[in-house]
Amino acid sequence: MNPLRLETFWLGVNNLRLHMLRATLTALGIIFGVAAVICMLSISEGASADELRLINALGTRNIIITSVKPQEETQTSQETTNLLEYGITRDDHQLIVRTIPHVASVVPLRKIADEVSRHDKRFAAKVVGTTAEFFDVVNVTAGRGRLLAAEDMLGKKKVCVIGDEVRRHLFGYDDPVGQTLYARRHSDTEPYEVVGVLAPALTAGTPARGVEERDLNREVMIPYTTAEARYGDTSVRLTSGSREISKVQLSGLYVTVDLMENVVPVSDMVRRVFEHNHEKVDYDVRVPLARLQLAEKKKRNSQLLLGFIAGISLLVGGIGIMNIMLATVTERTREIGIRRALGAKQRDVAVQFLVETVVLSMAGGTVGVVLGCLGAWGINQIAAWGEAIIQPWAVITSFGLSVLVGVFFGMYPAVSASKLDPIEALRHE
Repeated sequence: MNPLRLETFWLGVNNLRLHMLRATLTALGIIFGVAAVICMLSISEGASADELRLINALGTRNIIITSVKPQEETQTSQETTNLLEYGITRDDHQLIVRTIPHVASVVPLRKIADEVSRHDKRFAAKVVGTTAEFFDVVNVTAGRGRLLAAEDMLGKKKVCVIGDEVRRHLFGYDDPVGQTLYARRHSDTEPYEVVGVLAPALTAGTPARGVEERDLNREVMIPYTTAEARYGDTSVRLTSGSREISKVQLSGLYVTVDLMENVVPVSDMVRRVFEHNHEKVDYDVRVPLARLQLAEKKKRNSQLLLGFIAGISLLVGGIGIMNIMLATVTERTREIGIRRALGAKQRDVAVQFLVETVVLSMAGGTVGVVLGCLGAWGINQIAAWGEAIIQPWAVITSFGLSVLVGVFFGMYPAVSASKLDPIEALRHE
């Protein structure tokens, strides 16, 4: 490096060291700006990643259809005990299998009961009849024992796979595999042997994040053929002295599409099938892929907005640097005149002042990065918002912006200092 340039660099650094308090106060805008950018983007990234992970767990090639009681029938059922028939039918199931292309599998679901028991313990858990393919479709594995198998379907066996919450409430520290629990439907109870326990599932409902789906941790799965053979479609529900009798053939369907690019077209065809077969809207069609794309778009927009808001702090910090450096130029006018009289070029004077602003912004950016990372971690610990994800690009971008701010806002004071007339500068008091 040119010795003169090196000397100019150290002149700028030494001037900052001689006015440490002023330099620190000047850098505060950059420090808080960088910290704000990293902190806000990290917290936003963590919250979005949580939601995206839950949606992904539903299966991006799946189309989820559920039976829904129409609102008008809900109001009518409060005054009468007429039979309410609604929801997905077996004909809907067969029609989707036979007529819609690009469908890899269709998994039916039948809700049998809302409570299970063991000895004197009871637990509010959905008992659902389904096929062996269901577990692959919803991306869950067995934590203990095994999952339902094809032979369970063929033999219409009275076996079940339970969720982790069911295991914890009914069995505690006992091994549930091989033991019996009872499904309670109306006044009847039916025993089922536990053959497996699901690993804790990520698809647990989280209404606060808008991802309320099946909570597999609180469900009991039995073979679909067993549910068909042992239970009818009609159920009776007693609430506050009133009786509600409803007939629902299937509580849900999971339609898995062969390729990702076919998910949206197939979901449109599924909707048309239900619109044609159902006079009332007694079903709900959900497409995790569409929700994933919407969530990713919302995430990008949120990051842009938060980055813009936090970037204003960097702008304010840059204005602060420019203000202080302009004051410094006025304060050091005589020094500049002496340097110019001794042979320093305009470029040397400009570089000296630019070095000061760049060092200030780099030091502020470094401290801001540390504070931003610590702040994101601390806020998540206190508020329990989940894991803060600090992306490398957020750190690099915020630090790079701090340097650019220093160069941009330091350029004008540096050029102003270099253009001072040496004679006029020497006369300055």
